[in-house]
Amino acid sequence: MKQIVVLSGKGGTGKTTVTAALAHLASRDGAVLVDADVDAPNLGLLLQPQIEATTPFTGGSKARITAERCTGCARCHEVCRFDAVTCEDGACHIEALSCEGCASCYYQCPEGAVEMDACQAGEWYHSATRFGPLFHALLFPGQENSGKLVSTVRQQAVLTAHEGAVPWVIIDGAPGIGCPVIAAATGADLAVLVTEPTVSGLHDLERVAELTRHLRVPAVVCLNKVDLSAALADRITAYCRREKILILAHLPYDAGVLRAMQAGKAVTEMVDSPIGHELGVLWTALKEVSASAR
Repeated sequence: MKQIVVLSGKGGTGKTTVTAALAHLASRDGAVLVDADVDAPNLGLLLQPQIEATTPFTGGSKARITAERCTGCARCHEVCRFDAVTCEDGACHIEALSCEGCASCYYQCPEGAVEMDACQAGEWYHSATRFGPLFHALLFPGQENSGKLVSTVRQQAVLTAHEGAVPWVIIDGAPGIGCPVIAAATGADLAVLVTEPTVSGLHDLERVAELTRHLRVPAVVCLNKVDLSAALADRITAYCRREKILILAHLPYDAGVLRAMQAGKAVTEMVDSPIGHELGVLWTALKEVSASAR
């Protein structure tokens, strides 16, 4: 079983479009899919998942004072760095929206009046799609621990692939280089870095390539919308050559991508799309590279 993670240093490069196409092509052999962007998931827009199971995700704890035990000593107020505790008329109260769950009050309360309650930070889902099982999630607004949630959905996908002897796990990572990206990429067999010939595209490619090097994940590049700027495409090619990173695909701008999105399909499902052939070549190359990776 091989895990391929699709990354981009910035949003808008076409990462999810490429991931959906790879999911379609990998499904012919068998694939389990992961949407590892838990803050703003959008792979489901193209895969149209049917949710089969929903599981709450607990991302942290909030402090709560048991009034019967509280003596109003205000020790919790003294140690709280987030101004979440108020004490009036010999009673203390914790404002849940201000509490960061540091548990200082829990450990400092002499009467043991503070309890730490686990709080739900999001949900993760096991869904069925036409390309295979999809594991995805949604972190609630303002919540943290996105990396932990990504690790959870990815672990579930890997377990499902092992149990079913499925050869591919295709992971759609979040943009950037933060915690959810690290959780999506760590331990993967191969990373596909999707970029575009723009100044920000080159800059953020350099950042995500450095991340994959640090994680010791082999990486290849997919240069999307290559005809936007010949000069910048040449600069990206020169960078990849200098850093010994293979460019496995040069994808042209294709209006058929928009039509595929409007239809809720992977672009490789559109028979009249020029980019579909190039993505097929990319998938063949990925299978060859991943066979020798790690």
